[in-house]
Amino acid sequence: MDRTDRTADRRALAIGWAVLLATAATGCVSMPSGGAPQRLEAPQNAADGLQVHVYPVAPRKGGSPRDLLAGFLDSSNADQANYDTAKQYLTALAAKTWKPDAGVVVLAGAPTPSGPTPSDDDITVRLTVEGKQVAGLDEQHTYQAHSGDSYQRSFTFVKETDGADKGEWRISDLPDGLIVDQTNFKNTYKPVHRYFFARTDPSAPGPQAARVLVPDPIYLRRRIDPLTEAAQATADGPSHWLGPVVASELDGVRVESAVIGDNRVATVKLQGGDPAACKQMAQQLFQTLADQQSKLDRIDLTFAGGAGCSLSSAEAALVAPGALAGADNGVQAFIQLEDGRLTRYLQEGMEPLPVPGVLGQAPQAGQFHPGAVAVRRDAAVAAVIGADGRDLVETELTEGGTYGEPVVSTRSAQPGKGLASPSWDGRQDLWLVDRDPAAPRVLLVRGRTVVQVQVEGLEGRTVQSLRISSDGTRIALLLSEGGGPTRLALGLVEHGGTPGAPTARITALRDIAPQLSEVAAVSWGDTDQLVVLGKETDRLQQLHFLGTDGSQSTDSPLQGGESMTALSATEARLPADPTSPSGPAVLTSSEHGLYRLKDNQWHEVPSKSEAKAFIYPG
Repeated sequence: MDRTDRTADRRALAIGWAVLLATAATGCVSMPSGGAPQRLEAPQNAADGLQVHVYPVAPRKGGSPRDLLAGFLDSSNADQANYDTAKQYLTALAAKTWKPDAGVVVLAGAPTPSGPTPSDDDITVRLTVEGKQVAGLDEQHTYQAHSGDSYQRSFTFVKETDGADKGEWRISDLPDGLIVDQTNFKNTYKPVHRYFFARTDPSAPGPQAARVLVPDPIYLRRRIDPLTEAAQATADGPSHWLGPVVASELDGVRVESAVIGDNRVATVKLQGGDPAACKQMAQQLFQTLADQQSKLDRIDLTFAGGAGCSLSSAEAALVAPGALAGADNGVQAFIQLEDGRLTRYLQEGMEPLPVPGVLGQAPQAGQFHPGAVAVRRDAAVAAVIGADGRDLVETELTEGGTYGEPVVSTRSAQPGKGLASPSWDGRQDLWLVDRDPAAPRVLLVRGRTVVQVQVEGLEGRTVQSLRISSDGTRIALLLSEGGGPTRLALGLVEHGGTPGAPTARITALRDIAPQLSEVAAVSWGDTDQLVVLGKETDRLQQLHFLGTDGSQSTDSPLQGGESMTALSATEARLPADPTSPSGPAVLTSSEHGLYRLKDNQWHEVPSKSEAKAFIYPG
């Protein structure tokens, strides 16, 4: 699955039986709600599905305010770079002051206009556009999910008194930005990722690990020079939300052009910026442009003064998103057996092999009994919470590996209210939750140093479980209030302090799945994607693939089954394996056994031993 183009192109406006028949053969069609007809053009090449280009049509003479409003909304969402035709529906002053790039409102259905029909004597009239808002883009092209909030905005029309439009209705006052229904949004806008460097941790001991890029998802119009637009959006800097935990080398840069040739080489022309940071700029732009093409071999940057640099795909891979996810550990997954033992899952049809060391051995009576296990991303160490949830220990996955003394212990004696959900980032820091009702905590473990993490914005909720991204900048939290259903939030991780006294806090919490009334489990399926086991109100539990901005990464969720209780996924690129699944690597546990997602279908993983959990490193 191409994470940068997950939605199929199917255009909503149609005219003429020829176009209707062509689109009916290739995708869904939504009829226009009114206004001027739109001119469409189907390209000769449609390897990825028919893409219909929509050209705006100017206002017709004698049009009523209601017709003009529909025509304006259609034209403002057509394939025109500067909205010149849409501005013909406005008065001269409104055309100068309207800011179409201020954002996008995404409604569940076609915008519904309402208001009075003007009489012949009227010279002004106000119409209202209403609908249910399901999403939006801000001025930085960043997506924000909504839960069907009521949306209402007014448009004021006046009858022109002079000039070429004398006697015609025109819009004199309107909201900034664009209004579009969700079907047309998917067809007009394309998910794109810009990339920024994770900020260094001032408290990290010793030399900092290699820099790594963090994806920042945005949406851009598909057919308005998408490469240059994506490169410039990267140069413009990160989203307001992600900004505190990332850094950019492209500050002050303007992108003149960005193209990718048939030789799979990207050429980008820049103005401004420091040529001494050319390689770092190239690393950011390489990833952004590589998202637009399945294969990119090199990027060449040139500055206005003639300086420049080149970056190969091999060099770009060193800081690529997921570089800290553990792709080189040689291990696909682990299976934990009912008696607590950990085994390596090799491939389909092969019996799992016990890991070396104490964790691969059945515990004896009176010994520490493993509960939840998290394997470090290099597959060399495991963090283990006891079956009673009281203590966390660590052990090396080597011959002779033993359990050390507890690193963390809880004061809670209530079953199910102790330590939970250990999760490793890519810099060998361990994160977990203490669900002690008297003193709930989120903890960071670095070596044998335990840091209580400040979590801002909980507003009476408690953290039930967590999953940290491999780059360590973002963390998925399952939150509950008063013992109620768990909901999904995503937060930023900010580090501080010194190597001797590290600090950490989780901030900027945002609900990225408002459509889900309850979430059972979450895992990272890619550096920009969460795999979520949850349900909508009055629906069965399903598996959802969500971008970190809350947007759906697939057209529809995958049936998960009410019996599924846990899941594990990975950001890492798995070793080449003809049996590996396409798309996100997802493993899940249920009351009936273990299952692997392959080709969008669940496949049971047979095992001679009683198994209870699948575990990917992390």
